[in-house]
Amino acid sequence: MNIGKLFIILGIAFLIIGIIWTFIGRLPGDISFRKGNFSFHFPIMTSILVSLILTLIFFIIGRFR
Repeated sequence: MNIGKLFIILGIAFLIIGIIWTFIGRLPGDISFRKGNFSFHFPIMTSILVSLILTLIFFIIGRFR
């Protein structure tokens, strides 16, 4: 595969992931804490969802190899 095509595909993939991430970045179950000037956000459910999706994708890719 040509390196230019690879960079275009990676760029499109990152763009799509970024757009999707804005929608799933604040799921129920994510921990958010704000007090004064301090804010803390730990996306537990988002991390679990991303992990499940990536596991499924890699499982499907592994089945066809």
